[in-house]
Amino acid sequence: MITREQIGNVLDHAVLGEDGKKIGEAKHVYVDDATGRPEWMSVKTGMFGSSESFVPIRDATVVEDHTEVPYSKGRVKDAPRVDVDSGGHLSVDEEHRLYEYYGIDWDASWSQANQPGEGGWAHGGGTGAASAGGVAGAAGAAGTAGTAGTGGTAGTAGTARTGGTAGTAGTAGAGGTTGAAGAAGAPGTADAAMKARRDTDDDAMTRSEERMHVGVERREAGRARLRKYVVTEEVQQTVPVRHEEVRVEREPITDANRDAAMSGPDIGEAEHEVVLHEERPVTETEAVPVERVRLTTEEHTEQETVHGTVRKERIAAEAEETDDGPHGKGPGPR
Repeated sequence: MITREQIGNVLDHAVLGEDGKKIGEAKHVYVDDATGRPEWMSVKTGMFGSSESFVPIRDATVVEDHTEVPYSKGRVKDAPRVDVDSGGHLSVDEEHRLYEYYGIDWDASWSQANQPGEGGWAHGGGTGAASAGGVAGAAGAAGTAGTAGTGGTAGTAGTARTGGTAGTAGTAGAGGTTGAAGAAGAPGTADAAMKARRDTDDDAMTRSEERMHVGVERREAGRARLRKYVVTEEVQQTVPVRHEEVRVEREPITDANRDAAMSGPDIGEAEHEVVLHEERPVTETEAVPVERVRLTTEEHTEQETVHGTVRKERIAAEAEETDDGPHGKGPGPR
């Protein structure tokens, strides 16, 4: 069974079934208005944790950082749908349906709670759902805890079980008002802190805060590569070319060339052929290396601002009234 002192340790922690598989996370713990004992737990299930199913915790066990219940995940998920309302209570009909689904004898449970002696839950101190303010804060719901009595205690040992409803832990504070600690739902409470201080006999409190440390990590930002491709372009160059042309030259016969001129026939027809030449441009290409290209990297430093959130503890001094009158209030929060 889960005790009231263990409520803060089970909320937002894993709930495992009888086969050791995770069912979900505990979100609310419901205590009996008359007995003050934790009776039900709402477990957030589903792929995205979108719904809550109720499971009895009378036979549950807290093991380190999780809670084990004697039911399978399928059975818990198929439990009757019960809305977690802002009042933090199960109606009579809702509790009856849950008891019936899990095969728990309602009449036998009520008889056991009211039996004489320590075995009867209803006689175990007579507090309602929120007599221990620290546990109430850990449970984090806002249901009423039976009838608020003087001094902030909730209900007495003889309080009638009206409708058999179960309220969530975390409700009435001093003077019958709703405790702010219950709404916050944070584990760790004023009563637990006071008990710890009494045990250690230390009159000082340590204040802690988070510090943000900023560093850098090297990661790949991109890739660069060299790629060679071929393009074709037109080039133009002027070169000199030569060619031969025919020109008729006439020279008179002289004593010097007379013998050559008289060597042929006296009169007749004759032909003389001359070959003409010319130059034409001829192109030829060859591949020659012209340059070397490579990639190099350069580092540039720039300033970048990062933002984050840190948590800091604050300590405030509070004074309590005694029979001698109010004491002065200490310094403000630090």
